Amino acid sequence: MSSEQNGGSPSQPDAPPDAPASGPRTLAEDLRARDDSALAALLRARPDLLSPVPGDLTQLATRAGTRASVVRALEQLDQFTLQTAEALAVAPAAPPPSGGGRPRQGTAAIREALAELLPGEEAAERLPQALAELRARALVWGPAEHPRLVRTARELLTSPSPTGLGPALVEAMAAAGPAKPSPSRLQEMLARVGLPGTHDPVSALSALTALFNDSERMAALLAEAPEGAEAVLRKLEWGPPYGAVDLEAPSPPVAWLLDRALLVPTGAEPGGGQSAPGSVVLPREVALQLRGGRAHRVLEPTAPPVAVTRTYQAPTVDATAAGQAMTAVATVEELLGRWEAEPPPVLRAGGLGVRDLKRTAAALDLPEPAAAFWIELAYAAGLVASDGEVDEAYAPTPAYDEWLRATPAERWATLVVAWYRATRTAGLVGEGHPALERGREWGKDARGRGPAPLGPGLDRSPAPEVRQRALRLLAELAPGSAPDRDTLRERLRWERPLLGNRAAARATEQGAADGGQELRTRLLNWALDEAETLGVTGRGALASYVRPLVDAEAEEPHGPRASQETDTTRAAVAQALAPHLPEPLSEVLLQADLTAVAPGPLERDLAAFLGVLADVESKGGATVYRFTPESVRRALDTGRTAADLHAFLDAHSSTPVPQPLTYLVDDVARRHGQLRVGAASSYVRCDDDALLAEILADRRSAPLRLRKLAPTVLASPAPPDQLLARLREMGYAPAAESAEGDVLLARAAAHRTPPRTAPEPVPEGPPAPDSALLTAAVRAIRAGDHAATLPLSAGPDRQAPWADRRKAPSAPPPEGGLPRTVMAETLATMQSATLSGSAVWIGYVNADGAASQRVIAPVKVEGGFVTGYDHTADEVRTYPLHRITGAAEVTEA
Repeated sequence: MSSEQNGGSPSQPDAPPDAPASGPRTLAEDLRARDDSALAALLRARPDLLSPVPGDLTQLATRAGTRASVVRALEQLDQFTLQTAEALAVAPAAPPPSGGGRPRQGTAAIREALAELLPGEEAAERLPQALAELRARALVWGPAEHPRLVRTARELLTSPSPTGLGPALVEAMAAAGPAKPSPSRLQEMLARVGLPGTHDPVSALSALTALFNDSERMAALLAEAPEGAEAVLRKLEWGPPYGAVDLEAPSPPVAWLLDRALLVPTGAEPGGGQSAPGSVVLPREVALQLRGGRAHRVLEPTAPPVAVTRTYQAPTVDATAAGQAMTAVATVEELLGRWEAEPPPVLRAGGLGVRDLKRTAAALDLPEPAAAFWIELAYAAGLVASDGEVDEAYAPTPAYDEWLRATPAERWATLVVAWYRATRTAGLVGEGHPALERGREWGKDARGRGPAPLGPGLDRSPAPEVRQRALRLLAELAPGSAPDRDTLRERLRWERPLLGNRAAARATEQGAADGGQELRTRLLNWALDEAETLGVTGRGALASYVRPLVDAEAEEPHGPRASQETDTTRAAVAQALAPHLPEPLSEVLLQADLTAVAPGPLERDLAAFLGVLADVESKGGATVYRFTPESVRRALDTGRTAADLHAFLDAHSSTPVPQPLTYLVDDVARRHGQLRVGAASSYVRCDDDALLAEILADRRSAPLRLRKLAPTVLASPAPPDQLLARLREMGYAPAAESAEGDVLLARAAAHRTPPRTAPEPVPEGPPAPDSALLTAAVRAIRAGDHAATLPLSAGPDRQAPWADRRKAPSAPPPEGGLPRTVMAETLATMQSATLSGSAVWIGYVNADGAASQRVIAPVKVEGGFVTGYDHTADEVRTYPLHRITGAAEVTEA
């Protein structure tokens, strides 16, 4: 879209004849009159305008008026600000007078029109704030007393209008096509409404428009309508404004309305589609009179409150949430502990297979959707990734080892910070929903397949905003307050009524049936459920130790300094959580029924080996372990002896070791290693030939096809691992041995991926810029605009406008040379120029050894780099200090 269409050029002013002559004629002129802080606020609110940095204010105005950028800007508005924009889009050029007087003119017309379109004391009180917000986002421009909506926004909000209003009378007549009334037909309409004839169609339409804008004359006209005519108008009053009638033989009420232009035949519906034969439209002026001048049926000037369903004591909430936090850390550790031993394969199309998801869910004793959530959470935290091998599989990353060495509070903080910002939505995995279109289920493609965990198609860009805003609203409630989900959902809808529409549209194009409102509702429900599971909330109320995360994200947007901010936030959350977590236990309760009870979280080394020595029987507030011959044999396979196991149990039992457990360990240890399995294909060796004879006689050994090679040796064509597994199933305790006859320790290899970074969230648009980038961008735009608006110099040797402002170095270099200064002087010059805002002349040598001279305006010197606006390249650039040969301040030539 050209700048002329959005106020970028004065050649086509987008202002009415009665606009104040002193006001800006275009959006570019309006932006030019704003100060640097206002421009920085605009770029912060609409960061897409910075990609790339506009060359001048005309380019900025043009970009601000493009359809994609305006759509993004509208999505960030709250309900009343959006309703204000919608009212501006349908506001008549000359609003209807009150009391039948002359139409109002000048700047008062817009104010009075908005007052009638948005009635009520609350709306009047909130209207200045809404207009200021629209102006700050460059959706409205012009004098404060005469606001004008950007043309692209007006087109988006009237095609069709969310208010349910149709086109104005003049627009409806122009779009009627073949059904457009002839000049004589227009004169007949004037006569039927009691107006004198005119000389041309333009003045006839103006007379009809003036009539429809006059509330008293319209009331008198409708009083003459036949029975049923007003009922027809009332059906179209609040939209949609289109209806179907029989134009060939209309009913008397419809014919009366058509004869007076209260209904207009139309040839095309909004959006360019062809209407059905006989369709009519209700003109906007008529609809406003029927509505009493209101633009919206339900006006929402204030945010709906979030209701509280129940209030708990804050310590109760924190204790409940902290218990869930411990469970979350333990679940992720158990998940990745299993995957490091048996990495699941990666599907050809990416993601985790259904069988592996079921197997993981069964191992964790969780439903599949819950298992998918923990898998996605570990992935978002950078703890699991694909190993990149030929037979690709998912395995823990090196970051997992660092995570294990951290305290429980630090581990949980890592998980919750990753969850808080993630765009991947685990709720889409396996989520079923009634068909939204063409019989599809929620989130499924045309073949009925849902997204796989860790696979593509799970990113939903509105997810972090819904999640973060929901927690901020919880933080605004009194401590311990559990909100009502319906009112929370209504509050989120009011704050961002258009949020999720574009994400839902893209998902629909990719085969998923996501609706905008439906997507937002699902995202909120998933966010609240996940928060409860993760320990962010307890009994529905926000835990106190999460408030540092919510406050940090609200104060500092996710931007270029995200790594430093994340570390600080993670440390603050961990510090707040630590007092609520119990101290890890170093002892368990051993019972005579061969079980051990851990009444709380165990020290990591204790929990790790106890998980080898015994099987987890149940989880909850306390974990119950059961000792079995298989579990004891598993511990012996790691190289421990019976004496080691007895010492371990004695050291970590708060009561004497029960005798049955002592007997179990001794019995398994006595039989362990009597049989030795090696590679022949495989063989079994034992000093007890009677035991080998027993194995040969056992029918269960038939699949192994054992044969005796010697009194103490059996051979089998089966691989050693299969032979070991089969003998263990038969109740024996064989040990594997090497070619030298040494016992092989059965320690599962801890598979790790190469170093991997956590997946970056996929936001809807570019990230929010930091203050340094905003300062540099505003300075660059101002400089470019100043250069573009300077008149050309006179004479045959005139140059480009920027040449008139060219600066020369205070100490010119030798002919063909570069400025030469020592590093300390270069650094001091750069820092001084950054503080003063002056330009610097530098010599620069790039990576290829090519030397050049440049004039830059530094804005940031940090980490061995200088960032500033390069007047030579006409853009913001960053240069390494070690490649700058020298620097000198410049003065005006």
